[in-house]
Amino acid sequence: MTETTGYSGGGFVHVKNPHLDSMEEDILYHLDLGTKTHNLPAMFGDIKFVCVGGSPNRMRAFAQFMRRELGLAGAGEELPDICAGSDRYAMYRAGPVLSISHGMGIPSISIMLHELIKLLHHAKCRDVTIIRIGTSGGLVWQQVTGVPSSGLASVSLCPGIEAGSVVITDTAVDSSFQPRFEQVVLGEVVVRSTELDKDLAEELLACSREIADFPTLIGHTMCTYDFYEGQGRLDGALCSFSSEKKLEYLRRAYDAGVRNIEMESTAFAALCGLCGLKAAVVCVALLDRLEGDQIRASHEVLWEYQQRPQRLIAAFIRQRLGLGPAGRSQH
Repeated sequence: MTETTGYSGGGFVHVKNPHLDSMEEDILYHLDLGTKTHNLPAMFGDIKFVCVGGSPNRMRAFAQFMRRELGLAGAGEELPDICAGSDRYAMYRAGPVLSISHGMGIPSISIMLHELIKLLHHAKCRDVTIIRIGTSGGLVWQQVTGVPSSGLASVSLCPGIEAGSVVITDTAVDSSFQPRFEQVVLGEVVVRSTELDKDLAEELLACSREIADFPTLIGHTMCTYDFYEGQGRLDGALCSFSSEKKLEYLRRAYDAGVRNIEMESTAFAALCGLCGLKAAVVCVALLDRLEGDQIRASHEVLWEYQQRPQRLIAAFIRQRLGLGPAGRSQH
């Protein structure tokens, strides 16, 4: 069975579950929120931007950064975790921006998204833009043509992505390079579209041109169920393939349009699209996967890399809100 994306009218967030209408109370267990215990429209009804990322610390830092970028009162103060009663996810607010952690992998982000989407629905939010901010492995081949001493032209493929580059996803694809998310429901495989909003991706790319100190590109993002074997790494506890097979697979991924690899984008794109949310995925590449598997950069370098998607999203939000460009700040 195949389910396709359909953006809904009116800008509302729509849940596709008729059973919710007959429930007296909806407990958002993993977020420690509920329709009877909390006034969700009062708490969240004016949210316009939702940013999600794997790490609770990173999403707290992003919320603090956004408070400074938006000039909000108390920008230097510690932010309360709205989900403090749960140890699963963390949620922070900065004006119209909600910042939430989702953990690692499809199961974790899927649970969070089900409850987040219901939260936005119950809060009667309108015209919400949702963006995943994350980290990834980069993947770019550059074609190099040379003329050796034999006089015959040769073509070789060489790794060429710069660590720290930011990739804006145009299409999320699975490990077979297909734009789909497969969910098993009652024993049946349901195939869902992983379409993302192309206009939003182009708007983000336009914003990136105002940030000159790191490269940004648009490309497909491959989503896997695993960090090691599923991404063709040679350094896991299990590995049944050669380095040549790994490189052949990554070359086929590149030929299919893949520019980076992570573990959440297909589920994110599918759930957001089905519920009428305009969504984007923006990830920094921590390394070039064609040069190695292990992340060897220093903590300081990785911290600066992880700020790059946050700076881009901050510029986008400021632009959407009609604010001028902000000076670069470290956070």
